[in-house]
Amino acid sequence: MRIISVGHAVFAATLIALGLASLITGHFAAIWQPVSQGIHGRKALIYLCAFVPLACGMGVLWRPAAATAARVLFVYLLLWMVLFKVPYILRAPTVEVNYQSCGETAVLVAGAWVLYASCAGGWDRRWLRFAVGERGVHAARALFALALIAFGLSHFAYLDLTAPLVPRWLPAPVVWAYFTGSAYLAAGLAVLSGLWDRLAAALSALQMGLFTVLVWVPIIASGVATAGQRVEFVVSWALTAAAWVVADSYGGTPWFAFGGHWRPVTRS
Repeated sequence: MRIISVGHAVFAATLIALGLASLITGHFAAIWQPVSQGIHGRKALIYLCAFVPLACGMGVLWRPAAATAARVLFVYLLLWMVLFKVPYILRAPTVEVNYQSCGETAVLVAGAWVLYASCAGGWDRRWLRFAVGERGVHAARALFALALIAFGLSHFAYLDLTAPLVPRWLPAPVVWAYFTGSAYLAAGLAVLSGLWDRLAAALSALQMGLFTVLVWVPIIASGVATAGQRVEFVVSWALTAAAWVVADSYGGTPWFAFGGHWRPVTRS
């Protein structure tokens, strides 16, 4: 089977790695946090969170199982966002970090949704037409855009935490924090409006990737990273992979077009 894109492969490999890490450590992977220590059936939930990414990551790379794996992954991530992330927003709607945390899961949902909408089979296209095909891809992009807006707002709301993360060799860290936050906001609005949306999606994925490489990789490589910093590295990597899938969904759409066209999945 021919892999759809490099982004698809990276996203699948990331899911497999997260699943294996949970199985080996017996803990939730970073992308699922926070999860209450007192939640009923916590141990079983940990292994469910290990098995689903592992199985679906392998499944989306195997033609006979791709449609089913993508469907399961999408539904699972969507339920996780609704059940474990959205409640924080409902309880404290004025706390920006809740939107950022929900946005992180939303990016993963968007990546899985693009895969599901693109490779869905006949059953899905008959009974779930609103979630697959071109409609599904556009909905996934809209969710991705809302997540970008949440990321941008968090840069401004938590400037004192964002600016110190700017590499020391870059001047004016506060300016860079404002710039990257503004870039997320602009990209989110561009994807929502369809104005240069392919360019906006690609640059957003690139920005996440650069943040992973320039900020978190040196910290991890230093050997003195805290547990929290290791979590942030894993989350940043996973977000980059999922954003890459969304950016790939534009296919050959002109970079400066208005309204990106959907590229259906082809396999051989």
